[in-house]
Amino acid sequence: MSPAPVNTFEKDLDKNAANYTPLSPLSFLFRAADVYPEYPAVIYGDLQQTWQQTKDRCVQLATALHKIGIQKGDTVAVIAPNIPAMCEAHFGIPLCGAVLNAINTRLDAQTIAFILEHGEAKVLLTDTGFYKTVADAIKLIDRDVMVIDIEDAAVLGGQRLGTIEYEDFLHTGSVDHNFPLIADEWDAISLSYTSGTTGNPKGVVYHHRGAYLNALSNITGWEMADHPRYFWTLPMFHCNGWCFPWSLAAVAGTSVCSRSVSGAAIYNAIEKHKVTHLCGAPIVLGMIIDTDIEDQCDLNHPVKVMTAAAPPPSAILQAMESRGFHMTHVYGLTETYGPAVMCAWKGQWDEQSPDARARLKSRQGVRYQVLEGLDVLDPETMQPVPRDGTTVGEVMFRGNIVMRGYFKNPQETQKAFSGGWFHSGDLAVMDKDGYLRITDRSKDVIISGGENISSIEIEDLLYTHLDIREAAVVAMADDKWGETPCAFVTLNADAVCTEEALIAWCRDKIAHFKCPTKVIFGELPKTSTGKVQKYLLREKISKKE
Repeated sequence: MSPAPVNTFEKDLDKNAANYTPLSPLSFLFRAADVYPEYPAVIYGDLQQTWQQTKDRCVQLATALHKIGIQKGDTVAVIAPNIPAMCEAHFGIPLCGAVLNAINTRLDAQTIAFILEHGEAKVLLTDTGFYKTVADAIKLIDRDVMVIDIEDAAVLGGQRLGTIEYEDFLHTGSVDHNFPLIADEWDAISLSYTSGTTGNPKGVVYHHRGAYLNALSNITGWEMADHPRYFWTLPMFHCNGWCFPWSLAAVAGTSVCSRSVSGAAIYNAIEKHKVTHLCGAPIVLGMIIDTDIEDQCDLNHPVKVMTAAAPPPSAILQAMESRGFHMTHVYGLTETYGPAVMCAWKGQWDEQSPDARARLKSRQGVRYQVLEGLDVLDPETMQPVPRDGTTVGEVMFRGNIVMRGYFKNPQETQKAFSGGWFHSGDLAVMDKDGYLRITDRSKDVIISGGENISSIEIEDLLYTHLDIREAAVVAMADDKWGETPCAFVTLNADAVCTEEALIAWCRDKIAHFKCPTKVIFGELPKTSTGKVQKYLLREKISKKE
């Protein structure tokens, strides 16, 4: 048997320091500082920080963490709103080899404690505005976590929980960058928790390669030119702000930060800081649309808005465009680095009526440039459904911007990746032109204001109420939040409980955004095997609406 032929392209042409560098979005920080050192990187109130200053502060954070023993693979958690320290954390923490765990500031103490324990955080950077909830969370964990307090002058009444403040901690570091970016682009860069369909959240692990690619795809897909001015309405704790902290470094853009979001604040930022881009869930679009006329401003320059979460009604998209905003609809999950699908616009659609354009734009669309595979498959046969706009299947993803997996959860990871695709759990059809359109969710996740809420978590809580015999929770359409939880409850015999009392009881137990906004009392419809028929509950809500 003759030997296999030698591939001459493989001979003596190995990777080396001259021709190969592992991909990492951290490299964008150093390029921005090298090429545009005096350009603004961050605006927050009266603070204006250049890219050189930002790079120096990120390196200080990395070296300070390294000095206290933080090493490759260690987790550093952050609880903070959209402020400069959160921007810096997206570079400084992974720069020393650690993994960034940005925690949802809206969570209750018990869930935060679970994340800190499960994620094995060694350090916690926390904004003093959240000290009450964070203090309760720290009491619930069984090991020591170093706490670094972020003191923001905009916070009134905040209290410190740790032994050192963020600015003082930075000063213990150095501006000298003495360690390599990364050795392997498969290294973890961040850990984000998603509620999924169970009460305890799952930890989604991103790698440097995926973050690098999705950051660039944000730019090309959204046609972001150099030096955009981006207003942070999307929380940076949510899928690492859809990778936009890294995208903005790549184009030397400006992060216009704000602790809170309102329609008036958005218009003010557009007028004062010439904001060109912003992202937001449908609730943010509603804020913009409902802004009082005296708080609005004329759009004297193009302003692009990217929206996702619960599919926005076409009427909302039409209303935004009638006010002069350029809308882009995207779709994704925490497991896909945020948006991985976008409704790519085609020039021939410009001739359509405003209503028709809005309906076209309300579809989820096609894959990002860096996503290798997107399809609607029959989950049993793993074959694509017909592109007829009516046959329902499950949305599945494949490629470099799919997570590494669920942290310390091999069973769920294997299940999610079965058949060589990531199973989203979302049900959809594929239109004849190859554009994806979601019809429902197979997982009973409620997306409220851009945040995932587990219906099972709420049901588990309701079952602890002494007056409740049975409970089921489904999503209910809401003009402001997109969706909110609606609870169907069967009371015990002779029990008396009002809707108002039950909602108030829930608000004392879990984060307010997770609480039901409506309670309907009565028997729950079931199959012959005793399983609650949630589709009938959804139908009941839709009839009431």
